[in-house]
Amino acid sequence: MNKAVYIATTQPKSGKSIVSLGLMQVLLGRAAKVGYFRPIIDDYDPGKMDNHIETVISYFNLDLEHDDAYAYTRSDVVKKLNKDKEDEVLDKIIEKYKAIEERFDFVLVEGTDFTGEGGIIEWDINVLMAKNLGIPTIIVTSGVDKTLDEFIGDMYLAYDSFKEQKVEVLMMVANKIQPENIGLVTEALKKDLPKEVLIGAIPLNPVLGNPTIKEIADELNGEVLFGASYLNNQAGHFGVGAMQLRNYLNHLRDDGLVITPGDRADIILGALQANISTNYPTVSGIILTGGLKPEEPIIKLIQGLSEVVPIISVKEGTFHITNRIGAITPKIYAKNTKKITASIQDFAKFTPEVELAERLVTFSSNGITPRMFQYNIVKMAQANKKHIVLPEGTDERILRAAQELLDTNAVDITLLGAIEQIKEKIVQLDLDLDLSKVSIIDPAKAETFDEYVETLYELRKHKNLNRTMARDLMTDVSYFGTMMVYKGHADGMVSGAVHTTQHTIRPALQFVKTLPGVSLVSSVFFMCLPSRVVVFGDCAINPNPTAEQLSEIAISSAQSGIAFGIEPKIAMLSYSSGSSGTGEDVERVRQATELVRKKRPDLKIEGPIQYDAAVDLRVGKSKLPDSDVAGQATIFIFPDLNTGNNTYKAVQRETGALAIGPILQGLKKPVNDLSRGSTVEDVINTVIITAIQAQAM
Repeated sequence: MNKAVYIATTQPKSGKSIVSLGLMQVLLGRAAKVGYFRPIIDDYDPGKMDNHIETVISYFNLDLEHDDAYAYTRSDVVKKLNKDKEDEVLDKIIEKYKAIEERFDFVLVEGTDFTGEGGIIEWDINVLMAKNLGIPTIIVTSGVDKTLDEFIGDMYLAYDSFKEQKVEVLMMVANKIQPENIGLVTEALKKDLPKEVLIGAIPLNPVLGNPTIKEIADELNGEVLFGASYLNNQAGHFGVGAMQLRNYLNHLRDDGLVITPGDRADIILGALQANISTNYPTVSGIILTGGLKPEEPIIKLIQGLSEVVPIISVKEGTFHITNRIGAITPKIYAKNTKKITASIQDFAKFTPEVELAERLVTFSSNGITPRMFQYNIVKMAQANKKHIVLPEGTDERILRAAQELLDTNAVDITLLGAIEQIKEKIVQLDLDLDLSKVSIIDPAKAETFDEYVETLYELRKHKNLNRTMARDLMTDVSYFGTMMVYKGHADGMVSGAVHTTQHTIRPALQFVKTLPGVSLVSSVFFMCLPSRVVVFGDCAINPNPTAEQLSEIAISSAQSGIAFGIEPKIAMLSYSSGSSGTGEDVERVRQATELVRKKRPDLKIEGPIQYDAAVDLRVGKSKLPDSDVAGQATIFIFPDLNTGNNTYKAVQRETGALAIGPILQGLKKPVNDLSRGSTVEDVINTVIITAIQAQAM
């Protein structure tokens, strides 16, 4: 059984971070606990951390300390090797690795960066480390500045080096390939490599190839004067602003970095205006050279602007600074989620990640972790892509979520709202939202508007709704979006970032209606606790359910759990466990439990049961020793809305758990509500779950 994999490269700047990040995402979808280890890292300044380790631990929230994730710095290894202490180096590397291996289900080991001299020695060390750790390898090589023959030769040489040392090579990754050469490279590698060796070929990606303004500012020791919140802007191009403004404007290019002396107020203000003008390319940032800063009136003018790109002041002259910027090697760091997301997406798209994961992770874990859950639902959504309508098309969180959802190719999106207003908001937020991939509809101007009005009238005329009232209602984005779902013009709807729960779900209750055999619309939250995912219901819709309604909520919640890979073990919560308690509230839960057993004898259920007995095996066995649910419940049904809503919020706030929901259940077609305090991540998760609900329907 494989417990680890070693990622090795043949040269500097190979881009192996793409493989590390992408593979870590895959592994966390398969294994409950994944560790990360770098045997040798570059030297780093006191008080700081290795960038690779910090990025992986931070982004994936690994339970791992920085100093435990490596064995040696580069200079330490050089000193040891100069004293012929190679065995001592290997012993410590193995010791540190084994300590991580004991704590985690799987370990991703990342080789060295080739940032110093002695590449041949460093290559040998990587082969030696993989051999002594006894783990298979993925080899990454860059195609930059190589002919096809040179590149393929390098790949075969690397493969042979590992095989000669009896190290299994799982996959060869050709990275930074010109897009038009992907097929040539793939075929050339398949020609002579054994069939069991997987092949990945990843094209050059401008998002990963360009430095951010933060990287540039750090490299130049620059002082950030303005625009600190936009430091993750990427500099696609850079140029010196030395000519008069009217001439320089013609040389601007998209995502351009403007380099100019700090006293050139005309270039500074012109670049800022060009950035917000629809007639000129966007500007990623401005570097002010020579230690010069704008005078006070110019500073005041900039401070009053609504949107300012990063403006960085540096001490050196323009010529020197321009050369230094040109020599910067882009990196991926913890706060640059755009680059991390791009890396994960490229790995998923251009490598056989599913087959690789199946070869690596040969065990099954108990339960489902939050990372597994989120990974699995994205894959489920991608497998059968659905169309989701988002009525609140001008909200920043909705637009940012829409961009990420389209980037992951998980769903198709329609945004509702004033078309020009939505487009302006996209520009203001500097989003890379491809308008060719997203539909934007203004309800009042839609081609289907009259059709929708007539449908609503026919559905609700028995409730004294006339055509004029139907026309007024259909201008409302919630009604229009819900009608899209009802008519089959969208598969599901997610709203509530701006609107109330009642505003969001009222149209669905009026004409989408409930599934056959279901009389009640209820809700669940998927509670992503630190080590597992459980279901809480109903925490958002029904204030005081009867015993019959509680039984229906329990069955619907169990079905929701099954749909998302959670084995249902239902705890019908109360202030009493088993037969010890009495009272109207306890009796209602007891009756509901019996109703579930009659309706669905296949489901494991216990009730009434207290929360501690439901989650703690020791307490559960002491109170209900013969129960299949006590101490291991996965579906928690609360007796009323007051208890459920407060409990989910308490758990969320006190444990830091991610609460995905409320997810509505019981409707014929999926419509889901967001909290008005929703984050971008909340929107993304709810949309993906809505898409999976649509698949089931």
